This record gives sequence, structure tokens and C-alpha cells, in this order.
Amino acid sequence: MAHLRTPGRLILALVLLTGLAACGGGAPGAVSDAGIFDPYETQNRKVHAFNRGLDRALVRPAAIGYSSVLPDEIEDSIGHFASNLGEPSVAINSLLQGELRGAGLSTVRFLTNSTLGIFGLADVAAEFKLPEHDTDFGETLHVWGVGEGAYLELPVLGPSTTRDTTGMVVDLFTNPLSYVIDEPERYYGTGAGVASGLSTRGRFTDTIDSILYDSADSYAQARLIYLQNRRFELGADDPGTDIDPFALDTEGF
Repeated sequence: MAHLRTPGRLILALVLLTGLAACGGGAPGAVSDAGIFDPYETQNRKVHAFNRGLDRALVRPAAIGYSSVLPDEIEDSIGHFASNLGEPSVAINSLLQGELRGAGLSTVRFLTNSTLGIFGLADVAAEFKLPEHDTDFGETLHVWGVGEGAYLELPVLGPSTTRDTTGMVVDLFTNPLSYVIDEPERYYGTGAGVASGLSTRGRFTDTIDSILYDSADSYAQARLIYLQNRRFELGADDPGTDIDPFALDTEGF
């Protein structure tokens, strides 16, 4: 396979990762009465403890400082810039899902904000009644019929599933901007994405703190909220779409 060019390697990786996501649903274990498939709960809880400690020691203080120092207008501009760089990936995933309107909308938004919006620092497209359309390869896999798979908590990144983790990996390679922007400019988007994440953490400090530090079982609470929100976003028909929070068995934690 050494003769494969980059597009060929990407297609091969996409196929292999899709197969991995499909196999994820076959992990040992069973769906709980609450509709949660978490066969790796022991490992996930260890990762959650690490993420919680990282948040307390580093992420939370940095986010609060970031939001308190920067004016809201600058925070918004950085968020718009990061979001705009993701529009080409959104357009590609929309095409893969057969959503031609979404692909066209994301393309027009990218072109509009990259020019009139000064490289995306302003969301001019929204003023033209072009609403943001968000999707990712995890949703593409859902549209293709790939099951949700097992729940995972990833180091630093937090809650996910085997399907969404596969989607995150593929999304790293599907944005065409990563192939046309040279270093060091290509890292501007990464920096903006990190800054946008800090902004979100800072603005929703009370809500996130209540989940991580005030819950009797922060792991179960974060898992529940993630799965509920993600399934709602996808309009999913996966088993357990309707989760009963009072049916969670958190005894012993």
C-alpha cells in the first residue's frame, strides 16, 4: 500500500474507522434499565477522576481568568474565528449525509465570513439570515446506520461514545483547510479552538461546577447529560433514547 497517495490513504482510514465504530456496539456488557451502555465504566471513572482533577487544578482557573480579562466582544470574535474554520468540514459531512442544503449553507457561510467577516472574526453571515449549521462525522456515521456504541470518557476531551470518538478522529482529516494552510498558520485554528473552549468553561462556570463538584456522582451526571444531549441532537433511535435520571444506579460511588 506504499504507492497510495494521500487521498487514497484517507479513504482507507475512513473505511477502517467506520468498521471500528460499527464493532464498538458489540463490546461486552448490556444496556442498563436507564438506557446506558457503559461496559468500560471502571476505566471511564478513572479517566473522569483525572479530568476532574485537571479541571480543578488548571482548566477552571484558566477559564475564569480568561473570561474575566477579555471583553465579551473579543471572546465572541475568537469563537467566530474557530467556528468559521470548521465550516468546510461541516460542508463535507453534510454532503456525506446527503444534506445538500446544509452543505451549501456552510459553504456560503464560510465564504461570507472569511471575506466580509475578516477571516471569520465576525459572523456576518448571521446578519444575512444564514444560520449556523453544525454537524460532524459522528453524525454522519449515525446517518449511515452505525450504532452509538459504548460510552467513553476520553482524557482531557471528556464524554464521548465509540461512534463519536471515531468521528472525531476522521474529522481531523476531512477539513480541506488542513491541507492548504501552511505552518504556523494552521495552528491558529487549534489555538482559537482551545480559547473558545476556555470561554465556554468560563461563561458556564456555575452550571459546570454544579455537575462536577456538587453532584453526588459527577461521573453518572456528566454521562447522563452528554447522552441525552447527543441523542437529542441526532434525533436518535438508539435503545435508551429516553433516559430516566431517577433510574440511575449510583450506589457505592
